[in-house]
Amino acid sequence: HALERYCAMLVEKGYAIVICDQVEDASVAAKEGRQVRREVTRILTPGTLLEEGMLNARRNNFLAAVVIAGNHWGLAYSDISTGEFLTTQGTDLELLAQELMRLQPSEVLLPTNAPDLGSMLRPGESSEHLPDCLPSSFCYALRPQKPFTQPEARQRLLETFRVRSLEGMGCQHLPLGVRAAGGLLEYIEDTQKENSVPLQSLRTYNLADYLILDHQSRRNLEITQTVRDGTFYGSLLWALDRTNTAMGGRALRRWLLQPLLDLKGIRARHDTIGELLENSSLRQDLRQLLRSIYDLDRLTGRAGSGTANARDLVALADSLSKLPELAELAAYGSSPYLKALQNVPQGLEQLGQKLSNHLVESPPLHLSEGNLIKPQINPQLDQMRQTAEEDQQWIANLEVTERERLGISTLKVGYNKTFGYYISIPRSKANQVPDNYIRKQTLTNEERYITPELKERETRILTAREDLNRLEYEIFADLRAEVGEHAQLIRNLSRAVAAIDVLCGLAEVAVYQGYYRPQMIEGRKITIIDGRHPVVEQSLPAGLFVPNSAYLGSRESVVESGEQEVTLFSTTQPPTQPPRPDLIILTGPNASGKSCYLRQVGLIQLMAQTGSFVPASEACLGICDRIFTRVGAVDDLATGQSTFMVEMNETANILNHATAKSLVLLDEIGRGTATFDGLSIAWAVAEYLATEIGARTIFATHYHELNELASILPNVANYQVTVKELPEQIIFLHQVQPGGADRSYGIEAGRLAGLPKVVIERAKQVMGQIEKHSKIALGLRKGLEQESQVAAKVIEE
Repeated sequence: HALERYCAMLVEKGYAIVICDQVEDASVAAKEGRQVRREVTRILTPGTLLEEGMLNARRNNFLAAVVIAGNHWGLAYSDISTGEFLTTQGTDLELLAQELMRLQPSEVLLPTNAPDLGSMLRPGESSEHLPDCLPSSFCYALRPQKPFTQPEARQRLLETFRVRSLEGMGCQHLPLGVRAAGGLLEYIEDTQKENSVPLQSLRTYNLADYLILDHQSRRNLEITQTVRDGTFYGSLLWALDRTNTAMGGRALRRWLLQPLLDLKGIRARHDTIGELLENSSLRQDLRQLLRSIYDLDRLTGRAGSGTANARDLVALADSLSKLPELAELAAYGSSPYLKALQNVPQGLEQLGQKLSNHLVESPPLHLSEGNLIKPQINPQLDQMRQTAEEDQQWIANLEVTERERLGISTLKVGYNKTFGYYISIPRSKANQVPDNYIRKQTLTNEERYITPELKERETRILTAREDLNRLEYEIFADLRAEVGEHAQLIRNLSRAVAAIDVLCGLAEVAVYQGYYRPQMIEGRKITIIDGRHPVVEQSLPAGLFVPNSAYLGSRESVVESGEQEVTLFSTTQPPTQPPRPDLIILTGPNASGKSCYLRQVGLIQLMAQTGSFVPASEACLGICDRIFTRVGAVDDLATGQSTFMVEMNETANILNHATAKSLVLLDEIGRGTATFDGLSIAWAVAEYLATEIGARTIFATHYHELNELASILPNVANYQVTVKELPEQIIFLHQVQPGGADRSYGIEAGRLAGLPKVVIERAKQVMGQIEKHSKIALGLRKGLEQESQVAAKVIEE
């Protein structure tokens, strides 16, 4: 217990811990007159943990390896506790950094020629050997180059998975991915020593197959933790997580951080949720059964690595015994996710039955304590137990007979590890002790004795107990090894269990929160009728959240005409819907809900591509390749960047990577500098997004002058968050309506915050003077008129 507690503390801080164990029987060494042999049996590092108490059950503990060659890179990662093992490669170093931020690995392996190989760079530590493109927030292990070379990495993969070619894994055309995977395998071998870790077959993936979210967007949308305090409560994961298994919890997190682009895959998840909604009794029965299934992946991982105890195998046996019943329930469904559960391999049923037949229901925590195996499993074991029971009975009888023989009613036979078995007699009765008693220890109130017969019996008992425990351990070790042999089958089934757990949970949320199945299409249209923020809605009393609609995506298609790209705008809209722009300029007072609306649209799109139903009365959504958000900003003191510089960096990233299929959510661009500068930048950014990129964009701003864009560009529309003005106050209605606001009510917000009355009155006077003499709006209009006239002349010519 102490080892695990201190190891957890040290590993969390980025240290590696070397464990040395006795590797031979002490009696053998004693006979040969030498010290007991001890060896390094394992090295604990942040990315190679298997112990249940050192892992978070509902998130992966990834070990990653990176190979960089110029602008090309390869990445492999594995969770050795669950067996997951994947690799990919790419050409954009920014995407590598973003993928690492998505995975949040506990440890990253980096091949280098550094002289201090084997050293660990803890989070935040700098090193000349750490490439600038890699985030410094991770723990890096500097490794030798050799295991990461192509020939050695390829050979290690072939030998590990016992194959003749890499084609079956799909990585034969990913040389950098293969190098990273080979180097990762070598590190696992180096840290686990003789303990075999059963990894799943290496799988490849392509970042282009998934919706890409950069770190800033994941943070702003609060997908797995809140921005304010980094907690789970208040995140999207908190709002959607109704999973009943540890595997399901990890899968939901993975799905939310890696939404799909494939319509077929998205619809398959929607179909399953729809089926579970229609058949509520099936859903409830599945959820009830899933509650009794333990963490199949990690139980199997510990068994395969030889670190599982008897309680782990009992939990695995209980879980395997539920699988046939789960298959019977799944037979009532027709979706692919339910069909994947309908066939439980016979070998797994037999394994579960064998474990149940062999292991006692409540085994001790430590294997050395014995009492692991049920009676009538092994004749030799039963005979040894019978002999041990007879010896124990002899000890019990000795106490009774000696009390009667000596007439000492308080005589006891006891045992401790130092002296073994002894006879305890009160000091006041010491004169009644017979001659064959040998005094062993004198205490305040008692004398302890032994006899030759008692010591002989003690030797017999202890030897028998040692032999008994050894045989029990051998039987247990065989069972554990058999589980390891079935690791791949168990984990394949575990993936199916995790997926159905996620989908049952999402169906449950959909029922109780009134979610709608979105219609997913290939085009760019985004229609959300009466959308709601999934987290804020659950944080408020029922019915208090004000729903709002969103309409985006006027560019229905893009064709090429010679070398010039021509964009076709959809000019016909249903009479009940407002115009569908590419870019919305969203204005309104402070604290009226603009940022909430931005996040709401982004989360609904993300949820839909994850495979979830969405909080809306209706939704039709075109696939997004990326979601960008720029909401709020703070100084980055570590790199010496001001709030405005951070804002500009994030905006530049969006403009350089967004496409017409992206969804861009911007809040208050340009507010961190002088008014004219900020307004100019905001105007240019909005214009560029609407005309050059065509990304579906919502641009929240207090620069009301940006409303002029809608009069120039056909794919821009103005929307506002409305308020109700009363003589002495304003009421936030939180309703998003067509039209641009001409006031931000900032002074009213200051009054509500408690600014002194004299300050409020003076602010009103100053604002009146500024509005009276300001020429910003007039200058913009004149400039735009001149640009329009020049453009008209060019067209005429």
